[in-house]
Amino acid sequence: MTSTAESPAPPPGTGAAADAAPAYLSHRQILTVMVGIMSGMMLAALDQSIVGTALPRIVSDLGGLDQLSWVVTAYLLTSTAVVPLWGKISDLYGRRLIFQVAIGIFIVGSLLAGLSQDMTQLIIFRAVQGVGGGGLMSIALAIIGDIIPPRDRGRYQGAFAAVFGISSVAGPLLGGFFTDGPGWQWIFYINVPIGIAALVVTSMALRIPTVRRQHSIDYLGAALIVASVTSLILYLDWRGPDHGWTEAGALALLAASVLLAALFVWAESRAKEPIIPLHLFRLSIFSLGNVFNALSGFAMFGGLVFLPLYLQAVQGMSPTVSGLAMLPAVVGIFITSIGSGQLISRTGRYKIYPIAGAAVLTVALLLLSTVATGTPYWQIALYSVLFGAGLGFTMQTVVTAIQNAVPRADMGSATSASMFFRQMGAAVGTTVAGVVMSTQLQNYLADSAPPGAAPASAEVDVNNIAAIQALPEPVHGIVLDAFSGAIGDVFLFSAPFVVLSLIVAFFIKEIPLAQRQSPADATAAAAH
Repeated sequence: MTSTAESPAPPPGTGAAADAAPAYLSHRQILTVMVGIMSGMMLAALDQSIVGTALPRIVSDLGGLDQLSWVVTAYLLTSTAVVPLWGKISDLYGRRLIFQVAIGIFIVGSLLAGLSQDMTQLIIFRAVQGVGGGGLMSIALAIIGDIIPPRDRGRYQGAFAAVFGISSVAGPLLGGFFTDGPGWQWIFYINVPIGIAALVVTSMALRIPTVRRQHSIDYLGAALIVASVTSLILYLDWRGPDHGWTEAGALALLAASVLLAALFVWAESRAKEPIIPLHLFRLSIFSLGNVFNALSGFAMFGGLVFLPLYLQAVQGMSPTVSGLAMLPAVVGIFITSIGSGQLISRTGRYKIYPIAGAAVLTVALLLLSTVATGTPYWQIALYSVLFGAGLGFTMQTVVTAIQNAVPRADMGSATSASMFFRQMGAAVGTTVAGVVMSTQLQNYLADSAPPGAAPASAEVDVNNIAAIQALPEPVHGIVLDAFSGAIGDVFLFSAPFVVLSLIVAFFIKEIPLAQRQSPADATAAAAH
């Protein structure tokens, strides 16, 4: 755990003084600004959990069952693809303005989504939402990097974790309430007042000096990364599952993604203002931190998706009750996020926490892989606490390490790159976990059928949880056993990727976290 100095040379055109004298805010100012930042983050964090609950009702009202997956895919596609672009634009034009633009786009997309009259309109407006949502989280984290010294950031880490924890519980609760009450449209309309409040607070309280400098937009790089990510997600979420992973069209999308990614790297090496500056990859903290983010995102988000599925399909809970049943995971997130944040602020050391987080996550996933039809909830709750504890150790720590290591002029690009790699890991991990789930489910159902009889899957739609709960015995028990076995295999499949992230965490260097400077300190630093 020895500290190793790693001081990158600023890129051409970046003033040392600008990096040496950051305009950190006071504690009182930070608390005010965080209300607006967290409102924006909450918009993005709530989206997936609240929408998923309402999808069955949306389909019954608008039709288009064959287009159902696109309601989620459209948002995932645009929100992931534009993340690096938002970060770079915020570096060039200032955080507050671009953060507010992202909020505005998200509000407009939400309002239009609620007004949708058919599934095609909803998919288009969900894509618009995604464009705004891709900027909300990455720019919010970049703003935090601007206003809070890395050494002090742990003091506020619990508040960041609260956004994710509350959204994971509140999403299904609100989704169920609006769907059963005023209508599914309100899962989108609710974003409007929250977004307006975020705009008001950021306008009044968010004051970050913007260093004006000559700039040019890397349009080629932006187009290439959007096209590459789009091809990959279409392969993972559409062509592969629907037409076969080795079908000609699917392989063409995969090949296009790889080729476009290679062209993106080539374009970035020649761009004046690259979307993701390649010189950042010379920093081992940036490179290894993002490998860690991708690997942990691969496993973490799969767990967040399939644990509620287990609670609903196997334990028979409603979406609302399953949201409440996830509270132990939220408790785990709070305990380790707040605790590690306070210790980071006191000691200035962070390396131990991604190591501890990956280790705890590995244990949690192995325990979750043992869940069965008769597993009592208290055991699931205990495993969920451990799962949340692993998340709490890792959610913000690696981002803080990356922000501390990069030149200040690249704060937005570095932060958005960190979010980008985590989201890509999540997109790939969730899709692959879904393939494991469906394959193993069919295998278990086939194995359970008596010789010469049709498997239970022939008698029921295994994608319809309500239909599963209504099955007569013994088919009901057979299907639940198959579900619990398949979901357990998903957790077991995810564990090796967390083990890889644990190995990577040991190689992440630990450099002193920057502290708040007094005006005299800043002047002296700038003079050197």
